Amino acid sequence: MVHFARFLRHGSHIGGREIVGDGREAREIKNPYTGSPIGTIDLATPEDLDLAIETAGRVFRETMRSMPAHERGRILRQTADLLEAKSEVFAEILVQEAGKPIRDARAEVGRAVQVLRFASEEAKQLGGDLVPLDAAIGGENRIGMIRRYPVGVVAAITPFNFPLNLVLHKLAPAVAAGNTVVLKPTEKTPFSSLMITKLFEEAGLPPGAINVVLGTGSTIGDPLVTDPRVAKVTFTGSQWVGERIRQRVGFKKLTLELGSNAPNLVFEDADLDDAVQGLVRGGFAFSGQSCVSVQRIYVQSTVYDTFMSRFLPRVESLVIGDPGSESTDIGPMISEAEAIRAEQWIEEAKRQGAVVVAGGTRNGAVLAPTVLTNVTPDMKVVCDEVFAPIVSVIPFETEEEAVRLANESNFGLQAGVFTRDINRAFRLADELETGGVWINEVSTYRQDNHPYGGVKWSGVGKEGIKYAIEDMMERKFIGIKVQPR
Repeated sequence: MVHFARFLRHGSHIGGREIVGDGREAREIKNPYTGSPIGTIDLATPEDLDLAIETAGRVFRETMRSMPAHERGRILRQTADLLEAKSEVFAEILVQEAGKPIRDARAEVGRAVQVLRFASEEAKQLGGDLVPLDAAIGGENRIGMIRRYPVGVVAAITPFNFPLNLVLHKLAPAVAAGNTVVLKPTEKTPFSSLMITKLFEEAGLPPGAINVVLGTGSTIGDPLVTDPRVAKVTFTGSQWVGERIRQRVGFKKLTLELGSNAPNLVFEDADLDDAVQGLVRGGFAFSGQSCVSVQRIYVQSTVYDTFMSRFLPRVESLVIGDPGSESTDIGPMISEAEAIRAEQWIEEAKRQGAVVVAGGTRNGAVLAPTVLTNVTPDMKVVCDEVFAPIVSVIPFETEEEAVRLANESNFGLQAGVFTRDINRAFRLADELETGGVWINEVSTYRQDNHPYGGVKWSGVGKEGIKYAIEDMMERKFIGIKVQPR
């Protein structure tokens, strides 16, 4: 069992110092499982945000854009070492502020260490290209080269569900590229962001290279993304907020990692035990609060009954309880309000004809792992992003039908396919309208070094350290005319 000390009062971290008091609005942060207060944050004022952006711009001009690659790499590597040394402390923070089960929290911290190390390696590989100008008539005696330069101030807005790792998917590539950052984490999970920023500074990052502003989207997020001093906006969150940001950023560079209702296809030739194990993990880890969480499971009708006979007992065996307990599989959702919202979606689906074959009950912020059958494509639990421990299992007859059902969505982030047929695997990899397809793995699986991003309503641009760095730099062409003898 994990036990915690209460956090003290914290505020925005700007230019290397926390800003608290002076009449700023205070907000109590509560443990999602117990409902008990764990600390207080002071929300940033418009003046604080202005200072954060001004500081980030100044540190970029004076320090970061001229910092050599080996130094950026060293800072990232040392931050990884510091985080690894404090991994249990950070895991406990994730349990306390996000309600994440301790085993999942440790896994997130481990991934975060890897992200920093990937970024450290990439920081030293940011070369350019030569352009063969003499390929064009008249291009003789000319040399062309492309160099990459950091864009400047990056505005990063992050959600609650992976409050350390998703933050580092923005901070680490920004630092690797030589940018500075104004980070607005969700006010629900602020402490891990403040702590990791201090580790960066302990590792030697100049104060003000990363500035954390605490506040709501309407008071801090909107003016942050529209400020002309910001060169790049990177956002992870809901589709409707992402759409609002896209309408407001103007000519800034933009990355949006948005929602999904991830499809997973199980064919009759699949290894059903392997599929069941992965789909239970992928559908209910962290109470389904992941944009690539398994939501729609399409099972070929010839093995549907067999699949359900193995799937349901594993769902029902998941341990629900205190996220600080080593045995817990399912903890709370981020708030009771979110659990109530998900419960209402279940009730609506039932009124429309859906059948609850597992779960469906709620206790405070904890929603039991829920499996629905007899659903239709127009139900919210199928066509919208449920972001809760709710999956729908749907039979299909043919491969063509499975592809049609999977693509019948406004979202397209990642999909999973279970089959032993290599030809089918490659056909579906081509035909599924998603940014990523996993074969014999669930949609929820993500490694931190592959390109990650969706199509349709699921977003714009790619994350994954190497690919995020590309979007945080500008290419500049430099041409030289060589005078002949």
